Amino acid sequence: MSQNIYQVLLAPRMTEKTVAASESSNQYVFKVAKTATKNDIKAAVQELFEVKVDQVRTVNVKGKQKNFGRRAGKRSDWKKAYIRLAEGQSLDAASAE
Repeated sequence: MSQNIYQVLLAPRMTEKTVAASESSNQYVFKVAKTATKNDIKAAVQELFEVKVDQVRTVNVKGKQKNFGRRAGKRSDWKKAYIRLAEGQSLDAASAE
């Protein structure tokens, strides 16, 4: 792995959609470094949580255009990863916060 675990996995994403995905299809969502590859993410999750990762899918999220007072600005782009664990595996993503 080219980076430290905590430089790859930045934070778990806990929304209604991600909680439903974790309950129904054993998927967990993390905010990850923009330079992290799928192999880096898989290795980091397996090492940190000691689980078997089945699949990793990534999404580059574009930052929104926002007005800050009278000035127009843009929020930063970021990357998130959907991680599916092998059958029978689970993790407590809330403890990673």
